[in-house]
Amino acid sequence: MPGIIPVVSLALALLPTFAFSLNFQRDLNEPLLPSYDYIVVGCGISGLVVTNRLSEDPTVSVLCIEAGIPDQYEEFVLVPQFVGSDVGGVYDWNLATVPQTYLDGAQRPMPQGKALGGGSILNAMCWNRGGINDYNAWEELGNPGWNWDGLLPYFMKSETYTPVYSEEIADAFSIHYNPAVHGTSGPVQVSYPKYFYDQSINFFDALNLLGVPTAYDPNDGTSAGASFIPTDLDPKNQTRSDARITYYDPYVSRRNYHVITGQHVTRVLIDNYNGSAVVNAPTNGGDSNGDGPGSTPPGGGLFGNDSTTPPPPSDAPPTRTKLAARDYGKGLRISGVEFAPNASAPRQTAYATREVIIAAGSLHSAQLLQLSGIGPSALLKSFNISLAIDLPGVGNNLQDHYLVGTFYPYNNLTSNPAELTTNATYNAEAEQEYYSMKDGPWTAGSPNGLAFPSLPSISNMSSSIIGSASSQDPSEYLVNDIDPTVLAGYAAQKKALVGLLSNNDVAAYEIINNNEGSLTVAVMHPLSRGTCQISSPDPFQPPLIDPRYGSNPVDLQILSEALKFNRRILATPPMMELQPAQFVPPMNADDDALMQVIKNGIRTEYHPSGTCAMLPLERGGVVDSHLRVWGTQNLRVVDAGIIPLIPAAHLQATVYAVAEKAADILKEDNVGVSPSPVPLPSSSGISSSATASISFSSTDSDSTNFSSWAFTLSSTLSRSSNNPFTSSEPSLKTTRSAISSSSSLAGSSTSALPTLTSTNIISSDYDYPTVIRTLSTVQGLSAEFSTIPVTITVVGSSNGISTIPAPTPTSSDSDQQYSMDIPWATAAGGNNYWQYQNRLAIDKFNEWLENYLGMHI
Repeated sequence: MPGIIPVVSLALALLPTFAFSLNFQRDLNEPLLPSYDYIVVGCGISGLVVTNRLSEDPTVSVLCIEAGIPDQYEEFVLVPQFVGSDVGGVYDWNLATVPQTYLDGAQRPMPQGKALGGGSILNAMCWNRGGINDYNAWEELGNPGWNWDGLLPYFMKSETYTPVYSEEIADAFSIHYNPAVHGTSGPVQVSYPKYFYDQSINFFDALNLLGVPTAYDPNDGTSAGASFIPTDLDPKNQTRSDARITYYDPYVSRRNYHVITGQHVTRVLIDNYNGSAVVNAPTNGGDSNGDGPGSTPPGGGLFGNDSTTPPPPSDAPPTRTKLAARDYGKGLRISGVEFAPNASAPRQTAYATREVIIAAGSLHSAQLLQLSGIGPSALLKSFNISLAIDLPGVGNNLQDHYLVGTFYPYNNLTSNPAELTTNATYNAEAEQEYYSMKDGPWTAGSPNGLAFPSLPSISNMSSSIIGSASSQDPSEYLVNDIDPTVLAGYAAQKKALVGLLSNNDVAAYEIINNNEGSLTVAVMHPLSRGTCQISSPDPFQPPLIDPRYGSNPVDLQILSEALKFNRRILATPPMMELQPAQFVPPMNADDDALMQVIKNGIRTEYHPSGTCAMLPLERGGVVDSHLRVWGTQNLRVVDAGIIPLIPAAHLQATVYAVAEKAADILKEDNVGVSPSPVPLPSSSGISSSATASISFSSTDSDSTNFSSWAFTLSSTLSRSSNNPFTSSEPSLKTTRSAISSSSSLAGSSTSALPTLTSTNIISSDYDYPTVIRTLSTVQGLSAEFSTIPVTITVVGSSNGISTIPAPTPTSSDSDQQYSMDIPWATAAGGNNYWQYQNRLAIDKFNEWLENYLGMHI
């Protein structure tokens, strides 16, 4: 039933969303207000967290601007089995590094999320925090309040942690937790898959034999050791719990929470300043939407002949002098942002009465600051961008976890994840198990069985390596002509890193076990530092990203010791049971051959950070401990770019916590500031209506029993009278019902099925993301609606049908206008299965059934 699945999922997801929503709902991409209290640039993890938390105050207005588009609830986004398959696709910036001269001279891909939700819809879903010492080092570098104790409440605030569902599984895989460090009511669902590969047990046993312990709770701050880490996974429906679904979708009814997508912010607007430069000769490196070329080397012509920024006004911009540390709090004022959908489109502006928060990710945030005249003076001068603030740290201090893949295929497995791609029958069975029971191998796509060993625990060369790091001159392996303040900041970082690497309780690197024969190693506390710099004054030209992988030889030494330790792991009795073969690197590879494998194999682990470091100004800092850009009154950065020293963890949990803390800082710093009014939608308007009839079906495995239900949802929508699109009503396409003839019911024991009307939706047949939006707005009108009374009728027919009376609305639902007439049916046979794909579908529908009907499917 290929046409039915997407319609089913949206029908199920729709029920609770509209039955219990507020009367007013702000439409995505509606016309802008004259001004906002806060403007957030970038609607990824940090941007959506900050926007959500600031908009909790109904008296302030918040705009979040995203260059990407909303995902369409695709299977490759939602289902753990497909983790990583969307890298390089429509939700990726498709960036690449410059050639890595300390490796093999080749570029490296640098995937970054470009969507509503950012990297949270693209990443591997791993959820771990790193160690206590990692965050205590942040405070020691000059950031009061940014230690483990200062961040733990925000780690907890962001999550709802669900322990593993089985004590037997917990014991077998050493999955334990400390309730005192976990959240129980946060937006992000953090849990475990419903399927576990026994190879992780072999891996953990091998590490324990070699003296690497298993961490009791990988998120309690004691990170060194093996651990089965949780993921951002909804425990009920086993789908990705990303930033969009947790911090945006449930809150679309907030009239002060405005999001626009497909808009690229080109610069921040500084009062009494214009730093734009004419783009005389754009060069190759991306496209008209600002995307990168992937791994294609730069060169040639770029976006077409229209890729230029607006010329500056005739009046010369004011002269700016180098900022002094004593000028904190007396800097420039930011009035808003400039943006456009692509390079050839006219620039638009949005204005902020309080603050502008840049949350575009570590690479694009640094680029945006530089384009706006905030950054290293020599760099900006080279592109004829007038200097607003000389901040040498902007784009410097780039850090990344970088990894080396291995290949040790196991030849004795009872369950091999590789079969999901090589055995079509096995994969089809796993698919059915996932969609029918939310169980099986498709729930286990993310890497969970990991290890974070310390350097002393795996190598007798640790003292020599640490001694080498300690004796280095701080400038020895940095870029030439580095600013003295940035050098001072790195010297402080290097001292902290030497201490961390010496500690037996601090992870030096990570081992990623994929359960089929790869033990990928990734450096966790790199000493190498890179840069991210504009390559043109054209904001649609991707930045030059140079992580300078391997520039500090200590990182390469750690990776070499890690690969040698892999040999010891594979030689233990627990791992020998799996009969591994050592192909990459070869078993007999000497030190030179190992180094060649490392230099050819190094790739990003997708954690670029540090380019807008939270450090004192005299240490090359870009933001202070309130995340305010040095030299400005009201410009903040909130994303991985502010991380002064990268922790030994996958970064999404850290970024959620940073953003939660930042939101509280912003609220506290704006206490007593008068908010700008939030315009209300017009009470008078032109009425419009949208009706959708959505059907789905459930059938058993041999197709001898069939049941069908039709969901009809109707909304009368009041469109504001000042809508700019009133003269061009969009046309509604008619899509045939999901079940169009009785011939499809051959063999069914059901004689009478509901008559299904045509389905009126906008866009193409079964454009199911549009169906959900059709019920709240007519797409393209960008309207504000003052009332959305919703009538939901669910009718069904099957043998053994039972009727359940409609629930009586509670007092909390008194402002909702809805009615329900719900006969519910269960098909005979007992082995029919539901088909659905949407992330919200089964979870939300079950929640509704349980809360209001006392049922569960």
